[in-house]
Amino acid sequence: MDQYIGKLLDNRYEILERIGTGGMAVVFKGRDHRLNRLVAIKILKDDLAKDAEFRRRFHDESQAVAMLSHPNIMAVYDVSRSEQVEYIVMELIDGITLKQYMQRKGGPLSWKESLHFITQIMKALSHAHGRGIIHRDIKPQNIMVLRDGSIKVTDFGIARLASAAQSTLTQEALGSVHYISPEQARGSRIDGRSDIYSAGVVLYEMLTGRLPFEGDTPVSVAIQHINSIPLPPRELNPDIPEALEAITMKAMAPKVENRYRSADDMLYDLEEFRKDPNIDLEYDPTKLFATPDVADEPTQVIGTGVRRRSAQGDTGSVRRRNREESDYETRVTPMERSRKRQRSSMSVPLAVASILVFIIGIGVLLWVVFFSNSFESDSRHTVPNLYGMTVEEAMSDPKVEGIFEILEGGSVSSSLPVGQIVSQDPAAKQQVTGENLTITVTTSAGEEPIYMPDLVNKDYLEAQQTLLDLGIPKANVTMTWEYSDETTKNNVTRTVPLADSALQPDTMVEIFVSQGPEVAQRTMLFVEGMTLSAAKDLLEGEKGLGLVVKVVYTDSDEPEDTVLLQSIPAGTQVDEGTTVTLQVSNGSGSVSEEVPGIESPAPEDPTPTPSPSPSIDPDVKTIQYSVTLPDGDPNDIVKVEVRGSGYDQSREVSLLVREVVFNITGKGKQKFDIYFDGERGYSIEVNFDTGEVKLG
Repeated sequence: MDQYIGKLLDNRYEILERIGTGGMAVVFKGRDHRLNRLVAIKILKDDLAKDAEFRRRFHDESQAVAMLSHPNIMAVYDVSRSEQVEYIVMELIDGITLKQYMQRKGGPLSWKESLHFITQIMKALSHAHGRGIIHRDIKPQNIMVLRDGSIKVTDFGIARLASAAQSTLTQEALGSVHYISPEQARGSRIDGRSDIYSAGVVLYEMLTGRLPFEGDTPVSVAIQHINSIPLPPRELNPDIPEALEAITMKAMAPKVENRYRSADDMLYDLEEFRKDPNIDLEYDPTKLFATPDVADEPTQVIGTGVRRRSAQGDTGSVRRRNREESDYETRVTPMERSRKRQRSSMSVPLAVASILVFIIGIGVLLWVVFFSNSFESDSRHTVPNLYGMTVEEAMSDPKVEGIFEILEGGSVSSSLPVGQIVSQDPAAKQQVTGENLTITVTTSAGEEPIYMPDLVNKDYLEAQQTLLDLGIPKANVTMTWEYSDETTKNNVTRTVPLADSALQPDTMVEIFVSQGPEVAQRTMLFVEGMTLSAAKDLLEGEKGLGLVVKVVYTDSDEPEDTVLLQSIPAGTQVDEGTTVTLQVSNGSGSVSEEVPGIESPAPEDPTPTPSPSPSIDPDVKTIQYSVTLPDGDPNDIVKVEVRGSGYDQSREVSLLVREVVFNITGKGKQKFDIYFDGERGYSIEVNFDTGEVKLG
């Protein structure tokens, strides 16, 4: 399969590396070049891809699963065939399997964490079952735990194909058979309740840290699912609430009619339990785990060839039954045949014992019916269920009045309204005898308030888990990222509501998370031709850009402290705090070589601009003239030109500067034109003798 690495499927999906292998397919990490995202690509194994019928079923099943869209179900993006390669494109999940998560924990999960996971699993099953899709292979290996604590169920609909590809329960199937439903083990017809049974086994494992049934072979485990009763979870972990144990055992009931009818029904009980962990769900384990009447099951073949026989005697001729019995005899082991002979030899004594038990039972019945009332008056009463009543309502209940006295035993925190009965002693439905009977009740003091924990400076994932442990649903928690100079990146800066505020389970909580200090972006200004002081005010002054100015003086005939060049071109986006180097004239009158790190702008016209004559002529003088820039967007750059007889200079400056200074050289009276971006703006007349400038 590694020959696929580097290939491009359908000119779209590039296969990068292998990330997993299953019974039917190999999973690769890939890239979707059309949407530029990483994906998981599941490619059908070569031996199965050769079977045209299997390829068709693989494609049809995958297309059906692709219709599912739920936050707790791994998304299927595409189902395709490329050069005889059957593959599915799925979302790439950053996480580990629930099995790996439990192994890392090294023991049972807390009941709150187990409740958090099983609720999401059942929501996924509810969505799939509502669209006619049964998973068939719910197990921790097919459930991914993400970094944020959410889960995604994978491989929907694939188990049907896996069973077609593998006809026997071999050691390779051991991972799945631990979670298989009894009807699946028998080979009977299944529906969504088989997924509920498997989910119950997953919940059992999370709560207890062990599987309900263990064995050396898949067959031995499968038979236990059919015939055995699991140890109640609270016997393995007393910290498990009774109601959650009841939910687990109802989901794992061997008979489908005793299980939850749907994933929604189980979700309802999980939600009621979440609201009140002390709730009495009134499920009777003795009824849930009554010995399955397997005699009514039709003959089915388990993958290993072991046959379960029907006890119906009128389904065929005597000769046919004899052939079946003979066939069965040839299948059992010598030890089984020995046990059969032993049972035959013991049949007579057992029959005699049965008759004796029957006679004794008749005698006991006659005693109870005819004589017991002579010694004891009939004073047995059934304790009524007072849950949810007020004390006054309980006292006036017909099943209480004149029979029981109600005693108040105190109050506890509960989701029930204040004053309603939360628990009672003796419990409901018990049979009691005697006179002056009493029922001690505990009433609700209202919900115990939950207070917002102090999450500031905690990692945001830890903060999120803290809220989940308090019973705040993930859907009620939002994350908002913001810049912070004081708080470490990815840590909580503040919360709404504040720490120690009272919370309800439906309270919306907003966690603000630090992105670290904000680095402001600035647009570099044009400062060439300005004085150093003015340039510094713009670049690093109190109201400037927040940059750091480095000054390098150089020989120049420009006036002293005139900025000649800048290391960062105007209009460039820079971070606040960036260093900009300015080449500044020292006013020496001679031009030095270029300063390293600052590039001189290339002349726009290769023809050299006529330079003013050396001031050997005493009448040639230089004046400074400030050009006021036109109104406009402060972020715009404008080219300013001063043109006159033998004189032409230009500057590109930001409109934010508002003014730019030119050193104009001449003698007598001369006229100069001012241009903005090539368009003439106005004219000036300069009297170099007096230094007077006026509009021309």
